[in-house]
Amino acid sequence: MKIKSIILLFLFTMMPILAEAQCAMCRAVLESEGSEATAKGINDGIVYLMIFPYVLIGGIGFFIYRSLRNKKTTD
Repeated sequence: MKIKSIILLFLFTMMPILAEAQCAMCRAVLESEGSEATAKGINDGIVYLMIFPYVLIGGIGFFIYRSLRNKKTTD
């Protein structure tokens, strides 16, 4: 159990490094074009893409919570 926690902590600490690299690429593309409509479209797309992982993780977490809560009440 402790090893899993360490691995998860390591993966979560590495995620911002990957996100910063992607943001730098998007910024370079948007600065080279100079179109504000393109920048708004990119920002909206990022928000829409960002929503789905949170919804999926939240749903999975809710079902795990509900199943563990039902186990405690039946024991």
